[in-house]
Amino acid sequence: MVLHRDLGPFDTTAIGLGEMPLTIEDNLGHGKGIETIHAALDAGCRHIDTAWAYYCSGGEEQTGEKLVAEALSSWTGPRDEVSVATKVGHYRNFTDGRPTWDVDGRPESLIRHAKESALALGVDSIDLLYFHRPDPRIPYRESVEAIRQLVDEGVARTAGVSNASVEQIDAAREILGADLIAVQNQFSPIWTETADTMAHTEELGIAFVCWSPLGGFRKPKDDAVFEPFRRVADRHGVSYQQVVLAWELSQGEHVFVIPGAHRPQTILDSLHAGDLRLDPDDQAVLEHGVRKD
Repeated sequence: MVLHRDLGPFDTTAIGLGEMPLTIEDNLGHGKGIETIHAALDAGCRHIDTAWAYYCSGGEEQTGEKLVAEALSSWTGPRDEVSVATKVGHYRNFTDGRPTWDVDGRPESLIRHAKESALALGVDSIDLLYFHRPDPRIPYRESVEAIRQLVDEGVARTAGVSNASVEQIDAAREILGADLIAVQNQFSPIWTETADTMAHTEELGIAFVCWSPLGGFRKPKDDAVFEPFRRVADRHGVSYQQVVLAWELSQGEHVFVIPGAHRPQTILDSLHAGDLRLDPDDQAVLEHGVRKD
């Protein structure tokens, strides 16, 4: 059974499926996306993370949310056990001919896009709605007030913030109160700058969700950081990715990971990370490697 933890009111899996790779650039096609989501669900995964902005730059908007909705509607398992998170505040465009990301934290945009997200997901109320990323042109509190309105109106059941600092988390907590159940920040062996927010969420009693927990689109020079994880993986006879995820989950009972996947085999391997028990010697090797970096 995949490791379960409480994400606010949801009893769900600590290892979720990060949907983004299935619908942005270099995805393997619609059919492979459905197959990957079904494989994750069949293996026991009960949390899917997507976003309004998960689509190819210049292409049809919200393809990630639509893919999730189609996969869930065609899945024969217990739909009521699956929690789905989405995010608003980001969008895609081209800059100098390259696919890029931009932000829009205007309250009216967040409200409109969240309602579009609910329609795309085919739900009356989104399980967990995140404010995706701060917009430097808009006061942070104004953006979060829009999320507050969406929860009050029932467009979303619970709320989260993403890419947030300690100060922003506190501002969101003041506005959202108990409806703020999660903070989703980047965290991995090559990105530990958010450790302060991980610790802060533990103090507040809310979930910390690691995006790009396996390092994302890292540069070749970053690969050396994963050498200690490979050594521990060899000792246990598992993939080093499982060790990375297990190490992150060991940071606290409030920690969740949402590894991405292009194909079923990847997420199926990741889902075993909750079964891996790292002993003190393993932890010492890993912590030393991360601190050294």
